[in-house]
Amino acid sequence: MSYLEIKSLSAYYGKAQALSDISLSVEKGEIIAIVGANGAGKSTLLDSIMGLVRQTGQIDFDGSVISGKSTSNIVKSGIGYAPERFNLFPYMSVKDNLLVGAFTAKADTAANLSQVYSLFPRLAERETQETATQSGGERQMVSLGRALMTSPNLLLVDEPTIGLAPKVCQEIAVSLRRMRDDFGLTVVITEQNANFAMTLAERIYVLEAGKMQVEGTVEDLRKDNRLIEAYFGT
Repeated sequence: MSYLEIKSLSAYYGKAQALSDISLSVEKGEIIAIVGANGAGKSTLLDSIMGLVRQTGQIDFDGSVISGKSTSNIVKSGIGYAPERFNLFPYMSVKDNLLVGAFTAKADTAANLSQVYSLFPRLAERETQETATQSGGERQMVSLGRALMTSPNLLLVDEPTIGLAPKVCQEIAVSLRRMRDDFGLTVVITEQNANFAMTLAERIYVLEAGKMQVEGTVEDLRKDNRLIEAYFGT
Protein backbone atom coordinates (compact mmCIF):
# COMPACT_ATOMS: atom_id res chain seq x y z
CA MET A 1 0.00 0.00 0.00
CA SER A 2 1.20 3.51 -0.83
CA TYR A 3 1.89 6.05 1.92
CA LEU A 4 -1.10 8.12 0.75
CA GLU A 5 -3.70 6.43 -1.41
CA ILE A 6 -6.86 8.00 -2.77
CA LYS A 7 -9.44 5.69 -4.29
CA SER A 8 -12.43 6.80 -6.39
CA LEU A 9 -12.76 10.15 -4.60
CA SER A 10 -15.62 12.47 -5.46
CA ALA A 11 -16.19 15.76 -3.62
CA TYR A 12 -19.20 18.05 -3.34
CA TYR A 13 -20.13 21.59 -2.33
CA GLY A 14 -23.80 21.23 -1.58
CA LYS A 15 -25.29 19.54 -4.66
CA ALA A 16 -22.45 20.67 -6.94
CA GLN A 17 -19.84 18.02 -7.69
CA ALA A 18 -16.30 19.44 -7.68
CA LEU A 19 -14.27 16.23 -8.10
CA SER A 20 -15.18 13.05 -9.93
CA ASP A 21 -13.66 9.60 -9.37
CA ILE A 22 -10.15 10.74 -8.45
CA SER A 23 -7.51 8.12 -7.69
CA LEU A 24 -3.86 8.77 -6.94
CA SER A 25 -1.02 7.45 -4.81
CA VAL A 26 1.99 8.96 -3.10
CA GLU A 27 4.99 6.98 -1.92
CA LYS A 28 6.86 7.87 1.26
CA GLY A 29 9.62 10.40 0.60
CA GLU A 30 8.20 11.62 -2.72
CA ILE A 31 7.45 15.13 -3.88
CA ILE A 32 4.50 15.01 -6.24
CA ALA A 33 2.60 17.83 -7.93
CA ILE A 34 -1.03 18.17 -8.92
CA VAL A 35 -1.28 20.74 -11.71
CA GLY A 36 -4.19 22.36 -13.44
CA ALA A 37 -5.75 25.67 -14.34
CA ASN A 38 -7.68 27.81 -11.87
CA GLY A 39 -10.92 26.03 -10.98
CA ALA A 40 -9.67 22.57 -11.92
CA GLY A 41 -10.28 21.22 -8.40
CA LYS A 42 -6.76 21.27 -6.98
CA SER A 43 -7.63 23.02 -3.70
CA THR A 44 -10.72 20.86 -3.33
CA LEU A 45 -8.56 17.75 -3.59
CA LEU A 46 -6.33 18.89 -0.73
CA ASP A 47 -9.37 20.02 1.28
CA SER A 48 -10.82 16.53 0.77
CA ILE A 49 -7.70 14.88 2.17
CA MET A 50 -8.06 17.13 5.23
CA GLY A 51 -11.74 16.22 5.68
CA LEU A 52 -12.98 19.75 4.91
CA VAL A 53 -15.54 18.91 2.20
CA ARG A 54 -18.27 16.31 1.71
CA GLN A 55 -16.88 13.34 -0.17
CA THR A 56 -17.28 9.75 -1.25
CA GLY A 57 -14.54 7.21 -1.88
CA GLN A 58 -11.66 6.30 0.40
CA ILE A 59 -8.43 7.96 1.52
CA ASP A 60 -5.73 5.91 3.26
CA PHE A 61 -2.67 7.38 4.98
CA ASP A 62 0.18 5.35 6.43
CA GLY A 63 -1.90 2.19 6.48
CA SER A 64 -5.05 3.67 8.05
CA VAL A 65 -8.28 4.97 6.60
CA ILE A 66 -8.60 8.72 7.26
CA SER A 67 -11.67 9.49 5.16
CA GLY A 68 -14.53 10.26 7.52
CA LYS A 69 -12.24 11.43 10.32
CA SER A 70 -12.31 14.95 11.72
CA THR A 71 -9.77 17.46 10.46
CA SER A 72 -8.12 17.66 13.90
CA ASN A 73 -7.61 13.89 13.95
CA ILE A 74 -6.21 13.96 10.41
CA VAL A 75 -3.68 16.59 11.53
CA LYS A 76 -2.80 14.47 14.56
CA SER A 77 -2.25 11.48 12.27
CA GLY A 78 0.67 13.35 10.68
CA ILE A 79 -0.65 15.50 7.83
CA GLY A 80 0.15 19.22 7.69
CA TYR A 81 -1.63 21.68 5.38
CA ALA A 82 -0.50 25.04 4.03
CA PRO A 83 -3.57 26.39 2.16
CA GLU A 84 -3.38 28.72 -0.81
CA ARG A 85 -4.72 31.84 0.85
CA PHE A 86 -2.38 31.53 3.81
CA ASN A 87 -5.19 31.92 6.42
CA LEU A 88 -2.78 33.79 8.67
CA PHE A 89 -3.76 36.14 11.48
CA PRO A 90 -2.64 39.45 9.93
CA TYR A 91 -2.24 41.46 13.13
CA MET A 92 -0.40 38.77 15.04
CA SER A 93 3.37 38.44 14.93
CA VAL A 94 5.22 35.87 12.87
CA LYS A 95 6.07 33.86 15.97
CA ASP A 96 2.50 33.91 17.31
CA ASN A 97 1.17 32.75 13.93
CA LEU A 98 3.65 29.89 14.01
CA LEU A 99 2.68 28.95 17.56
CA VAL A 100 -0.98 28.63 16.49
CA GLY A 101 0.16 25.62 14.45
CA ALA A 102 1.69 24.00 17.52
CA PHE A 103 -1.67 23.39 19.17
CA THR A 104 -1.75 19.69 18.25
CA ALA A 105 1.98 19.13 18.88
CA LYS A 106 2.73 21.17 21.99
CA ALA A 107 5.46 18.82 23.21
CA ASP A 108 7.44 19.46 20.00
CA THR A 109 7.02 23.24 19.96
CA ALA A 110 10.64 24.24 20.65
CA ALA A 111 12.14 21.69 18.24
CA ASN A 112 9.64 22.53 15.50
CA LEU A 113 10.18 26.26 15.88
CA SER A 114 13.93 25.72 15.56
CA GLN A 115 13.33 23.66 12.42
CA VAL A 116 11.14 26.38 10.88
CA TYR A 117 13.74 29.06 11.61
CA SER A 118 16.49 26.90 10.09
CA LEU A 119 14.44 26.60 6.90
CA PHE A 120 13.39 30.25 6.86
CA PRO A 121 16.01 32.41 8.63
CA ARG A 122 14.10 35.51 7.56
CA LEU A 123 11.25 34.51 9.89
CA ALA A 124 13.63 34.28 12.83
CA GLU A 125 14.91 37.77 12.04
CA ARG A 126 11.36 39.13 11.88
CA GLU A 127 9.55 37.01 14.44
CA THR A 128 7.95 40.06 16.11
CA GLN A 129 6.68 41.56 12.83
CA GLU A 130 2.94 41.46 12.08
CA THR A 131 2.24 39.29 9.06
CA ALA A 132 0.00 42.02 7.57
CA THR A 133 3.16 44.05 6.90
CA GLN A 134 5.09 41.23 5.22
CA SER A 135 5.65 40.51 1.55
CA GLY A 136 3.76 37.71 -0.20
CA GLY A 137 6.84 35.51 -0.13
CA GLU A 138 7.34 36.02 3.59
CA ARG A 139 3.69 35.22 4.29
CA GLN A 140 4.04 32.04 2.27
CA MET A 141 7.01 31.11 4.46
CA VAL A 142 4.91 31.70 7.58
CA SER A 143 2.14 29.52 6.13
CA LEU A 144 4.58 26.70 5.41
CA GLY A 145 6.19 27.14 8.82
CA ARG A 146 2.88 27.00 10.62
CA ALA A 147 2.06 23.71 8.86
CA LEU A 148 5.42 22.34 10.00
CA MET A 149 4.60 23.24 13.61
CA THR A 150 2.05 20.38 13.61
CA SER A 151 4.89 17.80 13.36
CA PRO A 152 3.72 16.41 10.02
CA ASN A 153 5.09 13.47 8.10
CA LEU A 154 3.13 14.44 4.99
CA LEU A 155 2.88 18.09 3.96
CA LEU A 156 0.15 19.39 1.62
CA VAL A 157 0.93 22.75 0.01
CA ASP A 158 -1.66 24.58 -2.07
CA GLU A 159 -0.32 26.88 -4.81
CA PRO A 160 3.02 27.75 -3.12
CA THR A 161 4.12 30.14 -5.89
CA ILE A 162 0.90 32.02 -6.67
CA GLY A 163 1.59 35.73 -7.04
CA LEU A 164 5.29 35.41 -6.18
CA ALA A 165 8.32 36.69 -8.08
CA PRO A 166 10.52 34.05 -9.80
CA LYS A 167 13.37 34.54 -7.31
CA VAL A 168 11.02 33.92 -4.37
CA CYS A 169 9.59 30.87 -6.14
CA GLN A 170 13.09 29.41 -6.28
CA GLU A 171 13.54 30.04 -2.54
CA ILE A 172 10.29 28.20 -1.87
CA ALA A 173 11.42 25.30 -4.10
CA VAL A 174 14.71 24.99 -2.19
CA SER A 175 12.81 24.96 1.12
CA LEU A 176 10.40 22.27 -0.07
CA ARG A 177 13.28 20.07 -1.21
CA ARG A 178 14.98 20.53 2.17
CA MET A 179 11.78 19.47 3.92
CA ARG A 180 12.03 16.17 2.05
CA ASP A 181 15.80 15.70 1.98
CA ASP A 182 16.78 17.05 5.42
CA PHE A 183 13.65 16.43 7.49
CA GLY A 184 12.16 13.33 5.82
CA LEU A 185 8.78 14.79 4.84
CA THR A 186 6.66 13.57 1.97
CA VAL A 187 5.34 16.58 0.03
CA VAL A 188 2.29 17.09 -2.19
CA ILE A 189 1.88 20.45 -3.91
CA THR A 190 -0.75 21.88 -6.20
CA GLU A 191 0.29 24.33 -8.91
CA GLN A 192 -1.00 26.33 -11.84
CA ASN A 193 2.64 26.83 -12.85
CA ALA A 194 3.41 23.55 -14.61
CA ASN A 195 7.01 24.53 -15.29
CA PHE A 196 7.66 25.10 -11.58
CA ALA A 197 5.98 21.82 -10.70
CA MET A 198 8.13 19.92 -13.19
CA THR A 199 11.35 21.32 -11.74
CA LEU A 200 10.38 20.22 -8.22
CA ALA A 201 8.30 17.04 -8.36
CA GLU A 202 9.14 13.49 -9.40
CA ARG A 203 5.63 12.72 -10.57
CA ILE A 204 2.79 14.88 -11.91
CA TYR A 205 -0.98 14.52 -11.87
CA VAL A 206 -3.00 16.81 -14.13
CA LEU A 207 -6.53 17.83 -13.11
CA GLU A 208 -9.03 19.35 -15.51
CA ALA A 209 -12.61 20.24 -14.53
CA GLY A 210 -12.50 17.98 -11.48
CA LYS A 211 -11.23 14.92 -13.32
CA MET A 212 -7.78 13.38 -13.49
CA GLN A 213 -6.57 13.59 -17.07
CA VAL A 214 -2.88 12.70 -17.10
CA GLU A 215 -0.38 11.20 -14.68
CA GLY A 216 3.21 10.10 -14.91
CA THR A 217 6.82 10.85 -14.11
CA VAL A 218 8.16 14.25 -15.06
CA GLU A 219 10.56 12.61 -17.49
CA ASP A 220 7.73 10.79 -19.26
CA LEU A 221 5.38 13.77 -19.34
CA ARG A 222 8.00 16.02 -20.89
CA LYS A 223 7.73 13.77 -23.95
CA ASP A 224 3.94 13.40 -23.82
CA ASN A 225 1.70 15.80 -25.72
CA ARG A 226 -1.19 14.87 -23.43
CA LEU A 227 0.21 17.24 -20.79
CA ILE A 228 0.01 20.15 -23.21
CA GLU A 229 -3.45 19.07 -24.38
CA ALA A 230 -4.84 18.61 -20.86
CA TYR A 231 -3.21 21.66 -19.31
CA PHE A 232 -3.40 24.18 -22.13
CA GLY A 233 -6.32 22.74 -24.10
CA THR A 234 -4.48 22.72 -27.42
